[in-house]
Amino acid sequence: MPVVRDLRVLLRLRDFRRLLAVRLLSQAADGVYQVALAAYVVFSPEKEASPAAIASAMAVLLLPYSLLGPFAGVLLDRWRRRQVLLHGNVLRAALAAVTALLIVGRVPDWLFYASALSVTAVNRFVLAGLSAALPHVVDTPERLVMANSVSPTAGTLAATAGGGLAFAVRLAAPGGPASDACVVLLGAVLYLCGGLCSLRMPIGLLGPDVPTPPTRLRTALAVTTRGLVEGLRHLRERAVAARALAAMALMRFCYGALTVTLLMLCRYAWSDDDSGGLALLGYAVAASGLGFFSAAVITPWAVGRLGRLGWMVVCAATAAVLEPALGLPFEPVPMLVGAFFLGLTTQGAKIATDTVVQASVDDAFRGRIFSLYDVLFNVAFVGAAAVYVYKRQDHGGGPALRGDCWGIGRFSPPVSITSRPQDRR
Repeated sequence: MPVVRDLRVLLRLRDFRRLLAVRLLSQAADGVYQVALAAYVVFSPEKEASPAAIASAMAVLLLPYSLLGPFAGVLLDRWRRRQVLLHGNVLRAALAAVTALLIVGRVPDWLFYASALSVTAVNRFVLAGLSAALPHVVDTPERLVMANSVSPTAGTLAATAGGGLAFAVRLAAPGGPASDACVVLLGAVLYLCGGLCSLRMPIGLLGPDVPTPPTRLRTALAVTTRGLVEGLRHLRERAVAARALAAMALMRFCYGALTVTLLMLCRYAWSDDDSGGLALLGYAVAASGLGFFSAAVITPWAVGRLGRLGWMVVCAATAAVLEPALGLPFEPVPMLVGAFFLGLTTQGAKIATDTVVQASVDDAFRGRIFSLYDVLFNVAFVGAAAVYVYKRQDHGGGPALRGDCWGIGRFSPPVSITSRPQDRR
């Protein structure tokens, strides 16, 4: 098969393998950390998770550090990207360990969110650096589509595997804050391993191609503003890349809406206890991960026949047809099938978008463009959660969940989303 042949060629490239190893460890740690946060915020018996609470948590964790995106882009085009991967992962390991201590210490929520925010803020530099560095470890431009299939998708699968490991640890643990803290510490260890793995690559391997002097703190704001203007101007001259980013942001919005819906169904509608709801969420993550893997296999073949933009259109159209058909019953099995197709179509479109941006944008601007890409992702995701809350309030803020997640229908739910967990037992 052409996919297998190209994959073998890519894996023969030493530097590609090393960058891929850093991505796998880093994103596996992301999966562990994200599941630990979800379990602590949404599935802890002592907490009352509502759509508004989940939306607020997403806003706290995503929107503030999205403001770092432009700074990350400008600095990534000035710093050695290998050093960003090294120092970013080591710093995240230390911050994740602090988060674990805060969970055990039962500190106020704002302090916990501040610690979690610090970890995810550094994540912007690491992920943007991985994407900007990828063209430096691929031998020919023709292999870039396959590299974008293997590397980001493998990272997503690693995050899924890390999430699955976190689910297993969380469910096997006796319960309470200590089990959440153990999962967070597992993520810290994986972050540290990712940082150490980056030492296997030469310091100048990953670019940027044109070295620039370090940015002083007092001039950082001016440099960032100027860099943003230059990056946006460059993107405006690359209309294909701009349209691809806009389409991907819209798909991310839909993904966020369905994610919040699934969280609430797992928490309140599909199980009588928190462990059962967490297990169902784990099944959904696994189904979505299988979709990501399928996208990695299918996308190079599909892009070769339909083109990058054509494949994005097919992915969006498929999701538009299948997601309402599978999601509107609000039953576990159809929703799990929908999670698979949403993973396939979203990841397939993302692979094509990454390739369009990397092929259309000059290397000197890639860091800035990919940072803006991340900002669009996060704003779209949080915006979906905000719309979810608005739609519930628009229909009376009602407790009904099944059949009324978006104000559709008036079916009786198995449990009110405003009921306290202890009242359900």
